Order: sequence, then structure tokens, then C-alpha cells
Amino acid sequence: MELPVNTFKRALREQRHQTGLWVTLGHPNSTELVAASGFDWLLLDTEHTPVLLPTVMAQLQAAAAYGSHPVVRPSWNDKVQIKQYLDIGAQTLLLPYVQNAAEAESAVAGMRYAPRGVRGVGGSMRATRYGRVHDYMRRCEDELCLLVQAETGEALENLDAIIAVDGVDGVFIGPADLAASLGYPGEPQHPNVVAEVERAISRVRAAGKAPGVLTPDETLARRYMAAGSLYTAVGVDAAILARHCDQLAARFAATAPA
Repeated sequence: MELPVNTFKRALREQRHQTGLWVTLGHPNSTELVAASGFDWLLLDTEHTPVLLPTVMAQLQAAAAYGSHPVVRPSWNDKVQIKQYLDIGAQTLLLPYVQNAAEAESAVAGMRYAPRGVRGVGGSMRATRYGRVHDYMRRCEDELCLLVQAETGEALENLDAIIAVDGVDGVFIGPADLAASLGYPGEPQHPNVVAEVERAISRVRAAGKAPGVLTPDETLARRYMAAGSLYTAVGVDAAILARHCDQLAARFAATAPA
């Protein structure tokens, strides 16, 4: 059985923009629903959700029949979590709150088997199609993609060093945490924050790595895409559901019989 191809990683290397959706509802059914919508990638979030490993595995299985590439965000840059999510079949990880080159190097080590890294060796796991992928340990690195999240002023100060780490495929700029770090909590659309995000995108792209960002603001999303973002998340499933439910309820409340 062949090693699955990471279409998302290949698209980034070919500098083809990938449009994504943040998935926070944490259920296989809702994951399957949005996977059929046609997004290039889905971010399965465990940092700011109560989602745990078994649910992520079910989400990966639910998304497998569709063309949307699942990217998993562990709750921390932790080697145990990295190993577990790779073992259940995630091929792309987004690791939060990477502040410097040393933390980026630690993330890379968690993605790689010895002697290049420290990923523990599993046996019949989903990543190997339960032992059916020939020579997985030697070949898997080609199809694994590591994205690290720069989301503070300190991370931006160290951005060039983070970008330079071998094994880091891309850097995701987190606007919400960055805004708070720069003194604008709750204002990711502040002009100063937007300017910093655009500068970071440009620096990452110029270094030959893939920059990415999240914003539900369509105008801003297109602005970041024009600035060079290669993987842009343009919405959040829970926010979309809440907004449309609110609008539907409000329309009927306004026209309800007295």
C-alpha cells in the first residue's frame, strides 16, 4: 500500500494558495459536513476546544472521503501530542505559540524519527495503514508538513531565525494573540496589527517558506492573500453557525404575529 500524498504540502511548495476553514465544533458529523464544502484545508483545533485524540481520529476519518486536507492543531508544542497525532494519520500539524528557533527545532525533532529526531516508533497504526505502508519510517517525512504559529511580538522579533529552521514548512501568523501581545486586545483588525501581519507574511514568503493567517473578514482575507499568504483560513465553523442562526431567529422574531 502506498504512502498517502500530502496534497496540501505540495500545493504550498508550488505556491498555490489554499483556502481553509477553522473547525472547532469537534464532532465527526460537522467535520464531514464542512469537508464536503470544497475548502482546500480544514484546521481541526484542539488548542481552544475540548477536543481530544479519539475525536480527532474520528474527524480525520470523516474528512478522508473528501478533498479538504485536515490540518491538526495540538494544544501545545509537545512531543507526545505530535507523536500521537501523527500516529493517527495527521500529515500536517500547526503548532501554537512558537517563540524562537529553539522551540521550532524542538517541533521539528518531534516530527522526525531517529536519528534525525525523537518521534517514537509505533507499529500497526493508522498512519501506516496499520502496517501496510512499506518503509513508512524512511519515507514519511516527505509527506509530513510542519507549520508553526508566530503570535506574539517576541515571535516576530525572532521570525527570521524561526523561518530558517530546517523542517519548518510554514509560519502561521495568529492575529488575535498578536493583537493582544502588541497592546490591542480584541482588535486583530487594528491598522498596526494588520501592518505587522503583512510584514510577517512578506518576510516568510521572501525566505521561501509558506505564510498563513486566519481572518473571517473577507476584505482583510483578500488583502492578506494579496500580500502573499499561501494558506488563508477565511472562517470559523462555530461562528458561521452562530451568525446564521442569530440572523434567522431575528428575521422571524421581527415578522412574528402579535
